[in-house]
Amino acid sequence: MVAGMLTVFAILLIVIYGSRMLITIINKIAPEEAKASPRAASGEVSAKARAVLEAAVRELTAGKGHITNITKIQ
Repeated sequence: MVAGMLTVFAILLIVIYGSRMLITIINKIAPEEAKASPRAASGEVSAKARAVLEAAVRELTAGKGHITNITKIQ
């Protein structure tokens, strides 16, 4: 029974340290991309696009839904 518990413990240690090593290697090979600075939300969406979005929401929600904020996702 002790041998089985030691085996499980050893395998868990291998998994933990192996995953840490893998994360370190991946971060060195492919570093995280820098995020673009967020732009101001005002003026990003044209009046025509806003009208189209509002009409679509009105149609899909049977007049119960409305748009409060439009944010462009990068």
